[in-house]
Amino acid sequence: MTRPLALFPLNLVVFPGEKLNLHIFEPRYRQLVHDCEQEGITFGIPSYLNNQVSTLGTEMKLVSVEKTYPSGEMDIRTQAVGVFRIQEFFRQLPQKLYAGATVEDVPDDLTPDPALHERTRGLVRQLYSILGLQRLFLELPPNFRVYDIAHHLGFSTEQEYQLLEATSEVERQQLVLTHLLQILPVLQETERLKERVRLNGHFKNLTPPSF
Repeated sequence: MTRPLALFPLNLVVFPGEKLNLHIFEPRYRQLVHDCEQEGITFGIPSYLNNQVSTLGTEMKLVSVEKTYPSGEMDIRTQAVGVFRIQEFFRQLPQKLYAGATVEDVPDDLTPDPALHERTRGLVRQLYSILGLQRLFLELPPNFRVYDIAHHLGFSTEQEYQLLEATSEVERQQLVLTHLLQILPVLQETERLKERVRLNGHFKNLTPPSF
């Protein structure tokens, strides 16, 4: 079933549940924020990739306007609530400055694979240890979802969009597992190389071989 939705395209991917702070300065999006306040509407952030508005996006609700500047610019807090698919895009809605679309909600299977979760958890621990981000790992809940860590895995924007395209937690787990298995050996070798560089030039206490 389709429905209308205001749009705020951005060159990023937002995941369901994510909290996003934005600085609003363009008149069309200042109008959008006012409509969210006065009419209680939500808006969508479709990813702007390869110079075009992508088909998928994330629906956002306005949580608060934190600050309004004399110029009319604003700092706002928002939260993502779900994924939608654009059926028909409108560059400008009637009597509005901002874009919009007719959209349909994308269903999501949130059930994880426990074995994949544990394997991913171990690899994420390794990744954060190499990068010096142990605190991020310690702050993760035991039952974290892929969306909770997606921005901290070294994904490109295009790879994050692939996660958004996945319609089940298991599919997202598999994408993350494949990514981590590819990048961890590279990072580990880089760390070994850095250690060899650090040792170069130091006095070395070496035992000569017996022959």
